[in-house]
Amino acid sequence: MCRLQCRRRLTLAAQELSSTNCKIIDLAYKYGYDTPESFSKAFRKQHGVTPSEARKGVGKLQSYNRLTIQVNLKGVEPMRYRIVERDAFQVVGIKREFPYVAEDTGIPGIAEFWGEVNENGTANQLFLLNNGQIKGLLGIIEKFNEEKNTIDYGIAAEHSGDVPDELSIFEFPASKWVVFEVRGPIPTAMVNTWKQIYSEWFPSNGYEPAKIAPFEAYIDSDIYSPNSYNEIWVAIK
Repeated sequence: MCRLQCRRRLTLAAQELSSTNCKIIDLAYKYGYDTPESFSKAFRKQHGVTPSEARKGVGKLQSYNRLTIQVNLKGVEPMRYRIVERDAFQVVGIKREFPYVAEDTGIPGIAEFWGEVNENGTANQLFLLNNGQIKGLLGIIEKFNEEKNTIDYGIAAEHSGDVPDELSIFEFPASKWVVFEVRGPIPTAMVNTWKQIYSEWFPSNGYEPAKIAPFEAYIDSDIYSPNSYNEIWVAIK
């Protein structure tokens, strides 16, 4: 438990480094370290980067979330994430409306939508158009309609330049984003990471989700591999 508490303190220290201009020496003392050197050593051991590098956005941080007690202890497994700031950017793709029914396997109909996009050549078209910072195809949870209990879900790729007539444009404003690693087979790993984000990460960190559509970035072509690497992007404030 003591080790987990130390990891939790370093999680909070990483959060402050990313969101404030607090001096590293002040953070060292605040989180119980006798010297900046001992703080930097412990920080690097957990996060793989020095505090100075973390402040510059280098590397990916590990978040040990606040423990919550249910049937078992949550928050013990680290969530790997990074925080990035991006100017406004554009993605292009297609979207469809789905009834919103929350299930453990995701929202019904979306998997079939992906299958259709892969079969009719749209996925290949989007791969060829992808010329932005984010690689792979994006699954965008664009809009929730409370009256109809539906969501608009888009499949897209980051692109700048001419847009084919058959594709829609999605605009994202300048924002700060938290980018979570998703490792493992997509059908379970993506759903489990979403649950962790809202049940553990947000309650344990000083951020709130911004009113900007979050999205999933499908980077690895082998979605069933235990080593599959993908991402979830959530705008924060």
